[in-house]
Amino acid sequence: MINLGAQHENLDQKVYQVIKEMIMNRQLLPGEKIPQESLASELGISRTPLVSALKFLEQEKLVEARPRRGYFVRLFSKEEMLSIFELREVLEGLAARRAAGHITDPQIDRLKGFFSKFKKVGAIADYKGYSQEDRQFHFFVMDIGAKEFLKSILLTTNIISFSYQVVSSEGLIRPPSETLVEHESVIDAISHRDAEAAESLMREHFKKSAAVLSSMIESE
Repeated sequence: MINLGAQHENLDQKVYQVIKEMIMNRQLLPGEKIPQESLASELGISRTPLVSALKFLEQEKLVEARPRRGYFVRLFSKEEMLSIFELREVLEGLAARRAAGHITDPQIDRLKGFFSKFKKVGAIADYKGYSQEDRQFHFFVMDIGAKEFLKSILLTTNIISFSYQVVSSEGLIRPPSETLVEHESVIDAISHRDAEAAESLMREHFKKSAAVLSSMIESE
């Protein structure tokens, strides 16, 4: 753990980023209490900047304060997750469209490298590795195609999608065997700078995951 104690400039923001990354990397799990004393000790800071950072995260709906109990990583219901996936469908569709219109040749080379280690694997068993690749792919498209306000919104929705589900499949809604082909299609469309196809394929990708979540809700 990085010691932030001596880094006074923008300390609240630095602590905020560290905790956010811990949530995104599932070092702090959904529903889990955030150990303020031990975390402050590990970071080499007092509890004041830590609490300030937690309040920022609470405003973003990533953590929640429980009276007389402390702060907890927020646990989202399937209904809430469905709403988030519906939002991502629209916003990431737009990001994919914009990415297709702005991507550079070096970025295309990098984009085509995503999921390469999984393409010749029959049944993908490495859910953790695939989930990490999935996350990096979506962040990469977002980084190219989403600007300012859109990027800020997508960052929060993506963190929730990837990190806030208590499931054995590393946060994946559907198995890699289903989504790999969809990811490859989006990559192909963006690489060919086909904005319309990129948006349509990205939106369809999220529609299918939202449909699975909807079925889970109905079965319960």
